[in-house]
Amino acid sequence: MENDAATRKINLSPGKLWQIGLFSLNNTSTNLFLAMMGYVSYYANGVAGLGVVLISFILTGMRIFDGITDPVIGYFIDKTNGRFGKFRPFIFFGYILMSVSALTLFLTTHYIPKGLRPLYFIIVYSVYIIGYTFQTAVVKSGQSVITNDPAQRPVITFFDSAFIMLAHGLVAFYVSVYLIGKYKTFTSRYLFTEFVITVIIAAGICSILAIIGIWEKDNVKYFKLNEGKGQSIHFKDYLDILKHNKPIKMLIVAAAANKFAAMVYGNATVIVMLYGILMNNYPLAGVIGIIIGLPNLGIIYAGIHYARRVGQKKAMVASTWLAVIFQTMLMIMLIFCDMTKVSLRSFNLTTMGFFVIFTLLNGVKSLTNNMVVPMIADCTDYEYTISGHFVPGIMGALFSFVDKSFSALGTGFVGIALSFIGYHRIFPQVEDTLTPRLKFMTIFFYCIIPICGWLITLFIMRFYKLGKKEMTCLYKTENGEGHDN
Repeated sequence: MENDAATRKINLSPGKLWQIGLFSLNNTSTNLFLAMMGYVSYYANGVAGLGVVLISFILTGMRIFDGITDPVIGYFIDKTNGRFGKFRPFIFFGYILMSVSALTLFLTTHYIPKGLRPLYFIIVYSVYIIGYTFQTAVVKSGQSVITNDPAQRPVITFFDSAFIMLAHGLVAFYVSVYLIGKYKTFTSRYLFTEFVITVIIAAGICSILAIIGIWEKDNVKYFKLNEGKGQSIHFKDYLDILKHNKPIKMLIVAAAANKFAAMVYGNATVIVMLYGILMNNYPLAGVIGIIIGLPNLGIIYAGIHYARRVGQKKAMVASTWLAVIFQTMLMIMLIFCDMTKVSLRSFNLTTMGFFVIFTLLNGVKSLTNNMVVPMIADCTDYEYTISGHFVPGIMGALFSFVDKSFSALGTGFVGIALSFIGYHRIFPQVEDTLTPRLKFMTIFFYCIIPICGWLITLFIMRFYKLGKKEMTCLYKTENGEGHDN
């Protein structure tokens, strides 16, 4: 196998900048739904009447189910090559399934007899998960065809980071400023009706543009099939790849630790605890994303420039170290400073310190969270050089299966931890009074957990070998020789 790897090279096929940008909107579409579903616990608890621990266990189970569906969908992506390509059908049908199930979930669950609501919620949410998997599987596998130039792949991270930051920032602003301003509380079913309709429209526009972006590249000539012939893919190939492809194993573990942390500190309840209770300024949760948008783009641009120069592995390690440093600084602020003084109306040292640290932290977190996606494509190309199999669906599915299974624990972890400080029946609300227990739990969720996750990521990345030098050796130059910088 190693001898084959020494002779099997990949023809470079860069993508156009507009193609990469539009295709990244597929990830934006799924993140709009993800941001909305971050509030589903408030709907299930405050409108549908499900208990805190019950809904936490249900959402954890659904996240694990989400991971289980990935290998199946990835398998079918690698088998698919019809008149509409390999990826476009999964984007389209994924969006349709998510839209219909999300409407059904938020508009009808509270009308179901109380004893049947948990089962009904699980069934409808399961359909949403299948649609979500359709689209997210394409996010990870489609990277391999939109561009296979290792010097260009960091550009994917730039678009993903910028668009996802915009999506989550606008959703946070929309909820904390507009919806809460209009409906006052998360116990209003009309809030969620307006929320889901808005997200479906915005995500639909993103999905259409993503299909346009990948249209040209969603073609058999970009699928690296040996001598134009089909390839035989079986479920046993999952185990074979995990056995001999060490880079994807290391990337999976590193990203799983990172994702668990992200699911905790990004949980809608944790955001309410931080801004609504600890800082007593919940609208700031939405406004801050708009304020730091341009500075964050500058940080992301600098990070991508660095990644193109030194490779994605070194850039990810550097951004993760910076995330640890800035998160530690923010934790010290939350412990020792009066965070209610953070205000846009009275600019003071606490406000200035918070905005500077938060801006730097948010920028490097965007890099750390999103750089793993094009790194999956690197692992896909590496797999082709050692086995001859071009299996972007399987590679993305392997990553997502473990990633989602571990990150699923984040949602349940928040709910169970809150139950230990008295929140059994209802989640913390914006109007709650700050207590020492709530302050400690907020700092634990928002600072300590991500720092631990990033330290695990840094340790694991020591064993991930696909740096810039290793990646450039996989590709052919114009004269057919190995591309080596």
